[in-house]
Amino acid sequence: MKVRPLGDKILVKRDDKVEKTESGLYLPESAKDTPKTGTVESIGQGRLNKDTGEYSPFTVKRGDRVLFSSYAGTEVKINDSELLIMSEEEILAVIED
Repeated sequence: MKVRPLGDKILVKRDDKVEKTESGLYLPESAKDTPKTGTVESIGQGRLNKDTGEYSPFTVKRGDRVLFSSYAGTEVKINDSELLIMSEEEILAVIED
């Protein structure tokens, strides 16, 4: 199934949880922190300007790695993948390697 966000919504695939430390120790489930980073999978049309009726383009694009807050977005499960649907305002930064 393919999902296309509407309007000012963005579909983000959250990064995987860290399973073990850099030194090789495996972490118990209770110690794993939910990642607050992910990759933009798909974007809507943009933010609608109610005065002109035109859409403003997004700052982020498909494939961008992004940083977001702990409670950003709505979690959805699509094709056995856990994704987040959020607005661009919930994205704090684009990660540039």
